Amino acid sequence: MHPERVKHSELSKKIMTAQEAAAFIKDGMVVGASGFTKGGDSKVVLKALAQRASVDPLKITLMTGASLGHGIDGRLAEAKALSRRLPFQADPILRNSINSGEVMFVDQHLGETADLLANGFLPPVDIAVLEVAQVLENGHVLPTTSVGNNLAYAQHAKHIILEVNVTIPLEIRGFHDIFYTGLSPHRSIIPVTDAGSIIGTDTMPMDPEKVIGIVFSDAKDSPAELVAPDTKTSAIAGHLMDFFNHEIKMGRMTPSLHPLQAGIGKVANAVLSGFVHGQFENLTMYSEVLQDSTFELIDSGKMTFASACSLAVSQSCYEKFFANLEKYRGKILLRPQNISNAAEVIRRLGLIAINTAIEFDIYGNVNSTHIAGSKMMNGIGGSGDFARNSYMSIFVTQAASKNNTISHVVPMASHVDSNEHDVDILVTDQGLADLRGLAPRERAKVIIQNCCHPEFRDALNEYYQEALARGGQTPHVLSKALSWHQKLQDTGSMK
Repeated sequence: MHPERVKHSELSKKIMTAQEAAAFIKDGMVVGASGFTKGGDSKVVLKALAQRASVDPLKITLMTGASLGHGIDGRLAEAKALSRRLPFQADPILRNSINSGEVMFVDQHLGETADLLANGFLPPVDIAVLEVAQVLENGHVLPTTSVGNNLAYAQHAKHIILEVNVTIPLEIRGFHDIFYTGLSPHRSIIPVTDAGSIIGTDTMPMDPEKVIGIVFSDAKDSPAELVAPDTKTSAIAGHLMDFFNHEIKMGRMTPSLHPLQAGIGKVANAVLSGFVHGQFENLTMYSEVLQDSTFELIDSGKMTFASACSLAVSQSCYEKFFANLEKYRGKILLRPQNISNAAEVIRRLGLIAINTAIEFDIYGNVNSTHIAGSKMMNGIGGSGDFARNSYMSIFVTQAASKNNTISHVVPMASHVDSNEHDVDILVTDQGLADLRGLAPRERAKVIIQNCCHPEFRDALNEYYQEALARGGQTPHVLSKALSWHQKLQDTGSMK
């Protein structure tokens, strides 16, 4: 069966069903699985595990690159098969289990998980479940649409189960750059000097002795939910385009800007799409996820190269990519996430980081993860990796939502993921606040004037004036700082 997919003679003897492979996973084990924002994830073994757990109870710790597709996280949560999950998720069923306290969720900077595992700060991986396109004669494997933490899991797992996805063309070879840094204090320099630098190998090394099972899969990645730009996201994109054009006019950047990074989601996708219509040229990207807008920019001729660790695209974009691999060869590269999110590279390349906030406060502190300070949404993802180290850290969100009953600009952020020291630019559909070089009191005035919704501006100014009367470097009225969130919990509105 598919001899061209498993070319290692000994490993070809370990082909089995998904159910047989899932049987290797026992109660209490730690599983490291491939997958990053629905790209290159385990599609059959973890599904079989969830089916088994629904009748034969067990609980595991599950580590991945980021979120999984095909509702796998939800299936595992419904089957009560998860005791601990890290470092990211985006499934509504699992989210409920996390917020109820049933599943312990460890929210991590995505660029750090591999090092935490390698240094023994996380429990050792019993079994890695990795999607690949091919197993070569030497035991190395060809990744699919994400690399994520696959290298770390392959290196540190006691055993490995491979899912060979036969829908992935073998011509995908050449779209990956696998590089191992080693461990501190003797880790090697990451010699990425531009987005297109190739520093490693196009296949991933793996010890064939660790492989206990090989399963064939014919399932494609779950498509990303592509939402067309709306009035708010288009306004945000417009404010950013005006800002970048001003930076070019002032001589601080060229029309090529700096390499771009953008988070996942409809706002980031809409913002990137805005570059198609701007006076930009020879753009590059060094990010963690490539969305439809990346391919739109490449197709338009605006972008020359894009590097990340995963694809998170719509069904049509997925099909377009694989139907035109030669067109995109030399323009797309996928790396391990501790390379795509490496502080060293982010700082060297001088990235412009554009990420999404749930809310931010009048001093520029950003909440990316929690609703009303308590309930987890998805996780911090890679936004912190990029915000802390970029040339320019930008956060975007709508000014207000739910018929303007909820303000996303608040007196005090109910949870802080990226603090004011890591934030340069804030953008809403109302406007843009350039915070560079401003003290907290100056920041507050700019944010209230430019970013908040008009229906909340007077209330924010009133809060700020009362806080000023109490003094301090960062003035607050502690008894009222979170009163907007309390009102939201009590009445369903911040007004």
